[in-house]
Amino acid sequence: MEVQFELNGKPVCTEIEPGAVLFDILRSLGCYSVKCGCETTNCGLCTVWVDGTPRLSCSILAARAAGCKITTLEGLQEEATRFGAYLAAEGAEQCGYCSPGFIMNVLAMERELCTDGKTPNREEIREYLAGNLCRCTGYAGQLRAVEKYLRERRG
Repeated sequence: MEVQFELNGKPVCTEIEPGAVLFDILRSLGCYSVKCGCETTNCGLCTVWVDGTPRLSCSILAARAAGCKITTLEGLQEEATRFGAYLAAEGAEQCGYCSPGFIMNVLAMERELCTDGKTPNREEIREYLAGNLCRCTGYAGQLRAVEKYLRERRG
């Protein structure tokens, strides 16, 4: 079956097998930032944006991507690099395996919750990022990085 969608701003037309999940298709197309950590929709490592909304690519049939705009970390390099510097400054990256999915959700949170000069409070940040698991950190460094990033971005 053929599926067409936009991937990081570029049109894609690819053959998929029935039952293929978006995660596998994205990896086959060279989007290696999309990771698999659980295969049960519990870790957030496979987070991508589907039409601007964060979604777990391991839980979406590839056929459902038809006509959608899919964004991976590869399509957000400038923003990701900017936030990644905050993670590094707080010592919050450790092994880095969870970072792509985490960064995708932080950037989505910024777009969704940081409107009209508002910055989410600590509880709102925790709630938004609750689906991102990290096996290396205690989340304190990540939370500090997010708070500093949002505060400095919002002035």
